[in-house]
Amino acid sequence: MVQQMIVGLVVIGCGVYAAWTLMPAGARRVLATHALKLSLPEFARKPLQRAMKPAGACGGCDSCGDEKKTTDAGVKPIRIHRMVKH
Repeated sequence: MVQQMIVGLVVIGCGVYAAWTLMPAGARRVLATHALKLSLPEFARKPLQRAMKPAGACGGCDSCGDEKKTTDAGVKPIRIHRMVKH
């Protein structure tokens, strides 16, 4: 009985994490705004505060949380050489 409850809690936790991760950034911001109105402990407030920040500089899906800027300075051309058969 206890083992089934623990497994159920783990499955629910994984489902919530997957839904939060795959959710669009706009929906996460809305949910984070509403959740921050509740009295939550500090460890639960930090990810919600991070989710309220605007989308990343890359203009992507904002799921990585990375603030990298995309520039052409790091772009290197790819050279393709034909293989010579002997």
